[in-house]
Amino acid sequence: MEAQSLLCLRSKFIIPSVQNRPLFVFSTPDWAFCASNKSSEIPHFSLRSRSIHCLNSIKAEKPGDFVFNDNELKTEVKMKKLAVFVSGGGSNFRSLHQACLEGSIHGDVVVLVTNKGDCGGAEYARNNGIPTLLFPKVKDQPNGLSPSELVTVLRYEIDFILLAGYLKLIPLELIRAYPKCIVNIHPSLLPAFGGKGYFGMKVHRAVIASGARYTGATIHFVDENYDTGRILAQQVVPVFATDTAEVLAARVLQEEHRLYVKVVAALCEGRIKWREDGVPIIQSKQKPNEYY
Repeated sequence: MEAQSLLCLRSKFIIPSVQNRPLFVFSTPDWAFCASNKSSEIPHFSLRSRSIHCLNSIKAEKPGDFVFNDNELKTEVKMKKLAVFVSGGGSNFRSLHQACLEGSIHGDVVVLVTNKGDCGGAEYARNNGIPTLLFPKVKDQPNGLSPSELVTVLRYEIDFILLAGYLKLIPLELIRAYPKCIVNIHPSLLPAFGGKGYFGMKVHRAVIASGARYTGATIHFVDENYDTGRILAQQVVPVFATDTAEVLAARVLQEEHRLYVKVVAALCEGRIKWREDGVPIIQSKQKPNEYY
């Protein structure tokens, strides 16, 4: 796609627009939108630029590092800006958004990214005033963003990217722009029942067919492959002899909601530390000398 530039109100941040596509600009107190004049299209947008980079602790050595001491946990932490990616109903997205509104997470969901503009997650975002972006651009979705455009829009506005049932592979451009800042939740105990093709009910059917007595939820950092990034947290869920895939999925989903809120809260508070062997661990909020 050949791109032009459109200067958004309230910011000098440049976002791409599409050649020969009429655009208009309007603003709200918290962000500025750049949208097509077709109401059915999902708009491009830009938050007001606040020089937000991927610095997740008070004394980060470089973007994505989590370097702190116990005293730093007592210092007020800046509210983090979150982007959530979904492809379906977005129940984890809804859970995270509600936790932000209630104060359990020291962050704001400021944009939803989806590959399906009519999915339940996108509808929830629109109903709650959350800007929505369409990604990726494909033949039947010409208004979607390219990888480079997505990076341009998000890079200096978002602290963390949270995948919540997003079924597309994250482009390398975004992974490089957000080192150690993109996490995903998967409905099994990785590395078991993970990888390309393992999503939704397919995972739970495979677990039951295998005879496994335990499954669970895994939150991991995202790399260039499906479900292979460093594991950050897991929650075990029992598999009972009479379980159907639907029953098991409901039990796992309850734990997903709890685990994701807990982990995102730690991310926003700067309580992630990386061991020398490259394994991420979470510092306890109540007992700073303990990790899990």
